[in-house]
Amino acid sequence: MTMTASFDRRQLLAGIGTAAVAAGLPSGAAAFVAPDKDARLDALLMRQFEAGLVEDPTGATSLALDTGARAALRSRFPDWSAAGRAAKAKRVDRNLAELRAIGRSGLGDQAGLAWDCAEFDLLARQRLNRFRYHTGGFCHRPGPYAVTQLGGFYTGVGTFLDSQHPVKTRADADAYMARLAAVPALIDADTALVKKNAAAGVIAPRFILDKALQQLARLRDGEPASKTLVSSIARRSGEIGLSGYGDRAAAIFAGPIRAALTRQIEALTALLPRAGDAPGVSGLPEGEAYYAAALAQHTTTTMTADEIHRLGLEQVADLNARMDTLLKAQGYRDGSIRDRLAALGNAPGQAFANTDEGRAELLAYLNGRLVAVRERLPRVFSRLPKAPYEIRRVPPEIEIGAPGGSAQAGTPDGSRPGIFFINLRDTGEWPRYTLPTLAYHEGAPGHLFEGALKYEDAGLPIYRQTASVTAYGEGWGLYAEQVADELGMYDDDPLGKIGYLASFAFRAARLVVDTGMHAKGWSRDKAVEYLAATSSKISAAQTEIDRYIVYPGQACAYKIGQIAISRLRDEVASRPGFTQAKFHDTVLGAGRVPLTVLEWRVGAAFPAA
Repeated sequence: MTMTASFDRRQLLAGIGTAAVAAGLPSGAAAFVAPDKDARLDALLMRQFEAGLVEDPTGATSLALDTGARAALRSRFPDWSAAGRAAKAKRVDRNLAELRAIGRSGLGDQAGLAWDCAEFDLLARQRLNRFRYHTGGFCHRPGPYAVTQLGGFYTGVGTFLDSQHPVKTRADADAYMARLAAVPALIDADTALVKKNAAAGVIAPRFILDKALQQLARLRDGEPASKTLVSSIARRSGEIGLSGYGDRAAAIFAGPIRAALTRQIEALTALLPRAGDAPGVSGLPEGEAYYAAALAQHTTTTMTADEIHRLGLEQVADLNARMDTLLKAQGYRDGSIRDRLAALGNAPGQAFANTDEGRAELLAYLNGRLVAVRERLPRVFSRLPKAPYEIRRVPPEIEIGAPGGSAQAGTPDGSRPGIFFINLRDTGEWPRYTLPTLAYHEGAPGHLFEGALKYEDAGLPIYRQTASVTAYGEGWGLYAEQVADELGMYDDDPLGKIGYLASFAFRAARLVVDTGMHAKGWSRDKAVEYLAATSSKISAAQTEIDRYIVYPGQACAYKIGQIAISRLRDEVASRPGFTQAKFHDTVLGAGRVPLTVLEWRVGAAFPAA
């Protein structure tokens, strides 16, 4: 099923890079290619990639690259001091200057693609870096606030150390302890950044601070041994025959970490009287320009907030009409779409028990869907990943403010599987009919599937395998739901088909509410009410809206990316040599790329007759 909208393909796929990028893309006649220039570019991008690992050692750990000559990185965190953040911004400027010194002309197709992608990424980061309050890095989702319910070292350091930092040797355990000892300074650096931004008039809304404070208190209080930061090293060090690490970790938590969390709680509490209720960034210094830069980075288009808002309204109306037909066929005829989805969610057989046993059953059902869809994927994919992927629960201690879920890619060497973390604080937020499409979006053929194939492509250099482009990545996840539908995964599951359409409507509504809050003055309540109309739970809508508030623009990437990929497929479907498998090979064969680069790549693979 291909969704329709009034915006033509050229408008949707307009890039945010310089005009020279589009002008430099190869045409039918091949330009002169200097292999030595391709090699120079590859060497530069590898050197910049290596420098990035040193700057952010957690990235090296996440990719299982902190071994051999990089082994020292395993015991370090990024430098999050003011000087460290300034150095990071300067490196972006320097990398861009080095890239442009090589130039785009004369590069081969693959090298040219790498150049275009690198320039896009560096330009996008440079644009956002000029807003001094912009925050982005390890445990910090790109946004204007340093500490929120979703951002700040306190939100991600436990999950990172538990699920990504290996503990297989004494050296690994010692590296864990070195990182644990560095946590208080990182929390304090966040606190200092909060105060600095507050002095410039950048303060998160009061309800965001309230959520962050609840989570900080939940992390700080209670027995140290129960905390993931402590229990993880205690358990895993014991499994390899080491002793004493749990006690040492508990002492670090009870002392310096707890004290740093208290200082952060005090700093955020002090800001509550000054915090407002406006959810959008328009009231921040240069807020309108900041939001435009965030939209451009996440969607990789030049679509304005007004254009995205209108597109969202059109998509929601179309999808609601489709759901109306299917709901009536299942006997749900009366009330709004939201009311009928709520009734469906409360129907017998839809709820999993809100207990540990019920959560385990829910996880088993999701992972079962991944097994089922895998049998059909060879019909439209020429390659299936060898690496495993799975779905797990978000750690309970951060689930209050965490989003509904998030994906964690596996490692290039296959030593750690791809994982999707689902928030199971309330299983009532996940009725059975919503789960199949979640499995396809996050698992296969969505994020974890795509990520594993990317890492298993020997032809992709590591800097392309690890690239992140929101519109492509999230667009592919939503497009994967469409592929699952086309493979017949809902043929004997009409309620799951309703869940699929509701998922699309939910992402379309994001276009409306994100732009509504950040560009059109919508209140939080108005945004929640609008989003909840495509959902069955107000609580889930509130969690999502609060995510968009602190992470402006990102929520627009899903539907923009899906529409772009789907329309590109429709455009080339009648051209010579087209098959679904070849199209998917083309889309997946370059790693994550801006939509403009993807447009060129697909057009080159399927030229018009």
